[in-house]
Amino acid sequence: MKIERYALVVNRNKDPQLAVAGRICDALNAGGKHCVITEPSAGANGDTAEIPADTQCVIVLGGDGTLLTTARNARKLDIPLLGVNLGTLGYLAEVEKGAVDDAVSQLLRDDYSIVDRMMLTGRIGDMEESALNDIVIARNGTLQVLSFTVYVNDRVLNQYQADGIILATPTGSTGYNLSAGGPIVEPDARMILLTPVSPHTLTNRSIVLSPEDQIRIVIDEGRDGRQLTVEASFDGNIKVPMVTGDSIEVGRSAHVTRILRLKPVGFFDVLRQKLT
Repeated sequence: MKIERYALVVNRNKDPQLAVAGRICDALNAGGKHCVITEPSAGANGDTAEIPADTQCVIVLGGDGTLLTTARNARKLDIPLLGVNLGTLGYLAEVEKGAVDDAVSQLLRDDYSIVDRMMLTGRIGDMEESALNDIVIARNGTLQVLSFTVYVNDRVLNQYQADGIILATPTGSTGYNLSAGGPIVEPDARMILLTPVSPHTLTNRSIVLSPEDQIRIVIDEGRDGRQLTVEASFDGNIKVPMVTGDSIEVGRSAHVTRILRLKPVGFFDVLRQKLT
C-alpha cells in the first residue's frame, strides 16, 4: 500500500505550539505527499477529530491515550495509524520524539509495513462501544468490594469478589492488565485476557480466552444485599454506569485497528527498553 495522503491528530497538551506536528507536515508536503493537521475536540463520546474522507493514514501525536481515542474514532475508516510518542511511558506509539525526522524519511520512501490489531466490543443494553486496549468494570463511588459472575459462552466461569475486572486485548496487555498482575502478550496475537483487580482470594488469577469466546459479566449484589454501583470504562475514555443486576457482554470486534510499523525491532525488544 502506497500512502500519499496523511492527517495528523495532535494532542495540544503535548505539542502546544504544533512545533512537532508542523515539522512533520511540512516535511511530508515538501516530499510530495499531502498532509493536514487536525486537533481533537470534546464530543459526546470523548475527544474526536475530524479526519478528512480521503485520508490514507493518520499520524497521532501525543501519548497512548490520544492514540486509543483516535483508534476508536477511526475504526470504521480501515486506515492505518502511526503513533508519535510525546508523552512518557508509551507502548503503543511507534515513533519517539527524537526519531521523528527518520520516521518521515521512511514515510517518504514508502518504507513501512501494516499490521492489524484486534479490538473488543462491549454491549450494555442498547449501548455498544469498542476498545483497542481494554474494557474495565470497576467501582464508581464509595470504597466497596464488588461482586461479579462471569459467563463464557453462556457457561459460568467464576464468581469474583474483587475491586474490578479487566478484559484486555493483546495490545492492552501492557496497560492496566499489566499493573493488575496480568500477563504480557505479543500485541499481534489474537486472544482475550480476563484479569481480576485485587481479588479477595488467594486463588484467582488471569485467564486467557479464545478471541471467539463471548463473555458476559453480571453485577451481583454486594454484602448484605446492597446494590452495587460500578462503571464500565472503554479504553479509559468512555464510561458507562452500571448497577446490581446489569450485565455487559464482551467479544471480539468486527473492526480492527491498523497500525503502521516502521521499525524492524520486535515487540520484546521494545518491551525490554521500556522495563529497564
